[in-house]
Amino acid sequence: MLRQYELVEKVSSYDPDADEEMLNRAYVFSMKAHGTQKRASGDPYFSHPIEVAGILTDLKLDCETITTAILHDTIEDTVATYEQIEQLFGHDVARLVDGVTKLSRIEAQTESERAAENFRKFLLAMSDDIRVLLVKLADRLHNMRTLHFIKKEEKRRRIARETLEIYAPLAERIGMYEFKDELTEIAFREMEPQAYESITKRLGQLRETAGDLVPRVIEDIEYLLHQHGLKAEVLGREKRPHSIWKKMQERDISFEQLSDIVAFRVIVDTVPEVYRALGIIHGRWPTVPGRFKDYISIPKRNGYRSVHTTVMGPGRMRIEIQIRTREMHAQAELGLAAHWAYKQHIRAEGGQQSPWLQDLLEILEHASSPEEFLEHTKMAMYQDQVFCFTPKGELIQLPKGSTPVDFAYAVHSRLGDTTVGAKINGRVVPLRTVLQNGDQVEILRSTAQQPDPAWETFVITGKARSAIRRHVRQKEREDGISLGKRLLDALIERIRVPLAEGAIRDALERLKLPDEEALYLALARHQVSDETVMEAILPGSVGTPRRKTSDAEGSAGPIALSIEGLTPGAAVHLAECCHPIPGDRIVGIREPGQGVVVHAIDCKSLESYSDQPELWIDLRWHSSTERTERFVTRLAVVMRNEPGALATVASILGQSDANIANLKLTHRDRQFFTFELDVEVTDLRHLTRVQAALRAAQVVSSVERIRL
Repeated sequence: MLRQYELVEKVSSYDPDADEEMLNRAYVFSMKAHGTQKRASGDPYFSHPIEVAGILTDLKLDCETITTAILHDTIEDTVATYEQIEQLFGHDVARLVDGVTKLSRIEAQTESERAAENFRKFLLAMSDDIRVLLVKLADRLHNMRTLHFIKKEEKRRRIARETLEIYAPLAERIGMYEFKDELTEIAFREMEPQAYESITKRLGQLRETAGDLVPRVIEDIEYLLHQHGLKAEVLGREKRPHSIWKKMQERDISFEQLSDIVAFRVIVDTVPEVYRALGIIHGRWPTVPGRFKDYISIPKRNGYRSVHTTVMGPGRMRIEIQIRTREMHAQAELGLAAHWAYKQHIRAEGGQQSPWLQDLLEILEHASSPEEFLEHTKMAMYQDQVFCFTPKGELIQLPKGSTPVDFAYAVHSRLGDTTVGAKINGRVVPLRTVLQNGDQVEILRSTAQQPDPAWETFVITGKARSAIRRHVRQKEREDGISLGKRLLDALIERIRVPLAEGAIRDALERLKLPDEEALYLALARHQVSDETVMEAILPGSVGTPRRKTSDAEGSAGPIALSIEGLTPGAAVHLAECCHPIPGDRIVGIREPGQGVVVHAIDCKSLESYSDQPELWIDLRWHSSTERTERFVTRLAVVMRNEPGALATVASILGQSDANIANLKLTHRDRQFFTFELDVEVTDLRHLTRVQAALRAAQVVSSVERIRL
């Protein structure tokens, strides 16, 4: 552990203007605040914040950040308060300490909710000042270095998993690869001990076999560049076990099949020298096709810049070479923290320097719960990337596996919301198409379009998924309010007594609901019964409830409610057991908390609700004569087993303006085969015409509508 004077001297060595008096006060304050607290290792707890401060001095961070590191656990783990920190060390330090502090007193139901809420608060503080993240990463790094002292395996694995899912990706996003590598290494050793031991053993055997291979390759590269008058520093470093294991998993290959266990770095002074060194190396050794990446021309989103190439080097061995300038090398090792190493007193505002952080903040704004936010955040951070271009040539970086919908939301949320189609490299493609490196993507849009809930099944980015869920929640609320208002109007009509002025307001007070919209939603979701609402509106109005039957006479009210304007899948859901379409007589079942499920009046599944009359509601389709919306119904079509039969059926459906949504072969023999067809039609009359056209075909034996 660093002594007080050693810590102060270390900071003063790179920052002569450091406030030594504040550092001394912070050291003494933290030591007294933590008192006799002990860590799992048995060391005084006070040693931990000092070690964290020591890690940050290696990054040459400013005095306020080092002070924050010394004090970062005082609010959470001692009796010290925010006000004390602010009074003794100033507003900025207090704000930073508060940003790092966990919400240890959150009243949440589960551990996952507490973790999600902690991370939400941490992100907000980080967006205000990125130094919060630097302190938190150093804090997590020291905790991981001492992880083995924790006795409970379950707790060690939980911390390791959290490190892999949150903190290592955060370190990578700001380019701090040294931190990221060490964090993942320790976490990997805890999570996959057998794999770690096996790879470590293989690496040891490889070193014994290769002997002085790395020094020889370094010497060959240095000599080659020197011959051409280029001064460069060449480094060779063995890949870490976690990186090797990850490549083995991604490529589904064995350890022996890996060809780039060791990476060599060529460090020069200027960018022109980078490309000159690249030309010299390519002129000496043949390149491996498909293994060249220019991150100087197209930097990674975290600012990483370098040129990567793989060549058949000395001894015909494949070696990976990374070429960069000294400043790029510092950026690659320290990432965002390299700013402090090169220029003193630079304050890195999260919103100005980290576009990915803005995406996380947008996800935070739209998430319905801390846990959903944490889920989308992991998606946003922990994935490899592909590089695609807009029609104007703007570069868009996305996680590997992204689709045009992800691309649209990455450009702008409004573009994503109004997406109707996409072109990749000039060709119209399905929206679920996976994007590849270098694709040029053009988004086709319409102002009448809204996000499709089905997009959530194939989008990759947290930003896209968050926006889609936000729209679904908003639509569910709007339709719920509309349906609830219709239900309330029907209930008022059942009372058959003129209501006094203010009756609804009084009912809201009796029901303990804040406003009419809350009442509408409660009715639509069946969170409050009809009788309870009627009694609240007019006490004494509820008589003996009528028992419902499957007949329309047993419906919930005298007037069937129209479902016009309500989107299937939001407040109302079309039952998959009977696939009702306009023209069918329908009733609704109010599933508590889920809205209304619409059934055809003769659906057999309604029998299970015969003893629950309070769930029934009489419904009707809207009376429009010109329908454009399509509804899915299911047909069982028996065809002759002969060539062209299916083509004939498909042609008839097309000519009848129907569309096949799904097709399933359920039976086949020598003479006939049976298909279940999900067909999109506008209403019952349209379906009748389709069935008649199919029955008239010689290849069709029978056509029946399926209702389970």
